[in-house]
Amino acid sequence: MAAPDRTIRSLISLERSASTARVLNLVATHRKVAEDPTLAERPFFQNRLLNRGIIVKHRVRPSERAMFAKPVATATKIMVPMDGSDLRCGARFLMMGQRDFEAAADQMFGDLVGPNTPDRQILELIDELPSLDPFLLREHLKRHGFEPARAYFAITDADIQRMYEFVRQEVMALVTLSAGESGGAMAASKLVEKLLSNSIDDSFGPLKEVLRLSDKDYQDGVFCWRGFLYYKWVLAELTPQLGQVLVELATIRPRGPNTPDTSRYLPSARTRVEGLVTRAVAGVNEMLAVYDKAFRSLTVDGQPVAFRDFLLSAPAMFMALGEQTGAVQHILSFWRYRFPSGRQTPADPEELMDIFLDFEDGLAFLNELAPAAAAPQKVA
Repeated sequence: MAAPDRTIRSLISLERSASTARVLNLVATHRKVAEDPTLAERPFFQNRLLNRGIIVKHRVRPSERAMFAKPVATATKIMVPMDGSDLRCGARFLMMGQRDFEAAADQMFGDLVGPNTPDRQILELIDELPSLDPFLLREHLKRHGFEPARAYFAITDADIQRMYEFVRQEVMALVTLSAGESGGAMAASKLVEKLLSNSIDDSFGPLKEVLRLSDKDYQDGVFCWRGFLYYKWVLAELTPQLGQVLVELATIRPRGPNTPDTSRYLPSARTRVEGLVTRAVAGVNEMLAVYDKAFRSLTVDGQPVAFRDFLLSAPAMFMALGEQTGAVQHILSFWRYRFPSGRQTPADPEELMDIFLDFEDGLAFLNELAPAAAAPQKVA
């Protein structure tokens, strides 16, 4: 298939995809809830083109590395559809950190995205995060004074309730340690409200004193603690469907004739993708185990040093944790979007190759495994 067709199909898949770990789809939000007055009252961006764009956490490919002054594994890719009502027309794009970003941004958006403007600040805050999980993105922006309309964040009340209950159970041991058994449930609920809000500056005073951290180390550490709890909840939510999706990845058979590219690529791609997903999940569990051990030391053993060390090291681990969790989250959510459970939805060999190539791109941080030598170049 010609490269332009593959590019357009990839763009349409991004626009339709249910994945939010990797994609912030503003054009879809404006289409789905166009009558919501809060979109005009509290837009995500001031620039109209940017406010109807698609932002992607993009795995930088070897052919793109020369675009950056220093090596990067992931870049925040900003895509502006030529026609928001018809993505078959394609899109213009640029990536945060590319060598000519200032000139490209000025040409595409004008002064509204120049240095020190609100839109530029929001882009830089997005770039700081390892993934685009809506809860963390919303809280990170609020933490720095930006509150776009809630409709931009694909997060339901049911999701928030499940997450709050998960975190409440997680912090119960800390509440019991500080407040005793009586009133533990109420105290836990209050602590969760504070932990998952932006009031950490004055919510954990006693803990801050015990850990003897500076204001900045403490605030950064607690934000990343919140991130660890969020990703732990995400993994718990994903685990039930992980096994079934891996089985389907290994057994799906395309419908239609193969091309020379698909004949070379597909047979080994299944095994590679399955292995990369399994390894990514194992990596997430290893990082979460560091948190679990430190939290047990604080709450069970009464030894705060390990938890202090965790809060100091959490910002460095946070990026890797978010990237790996987000990659797995994207694969499972996109696969289930494209192949709904219990329904037979055929795919031709070239579409299946596109899907597997996209998954391998998203898991490229594990490229120390057997290299995908048979993989053809994918344009996106």
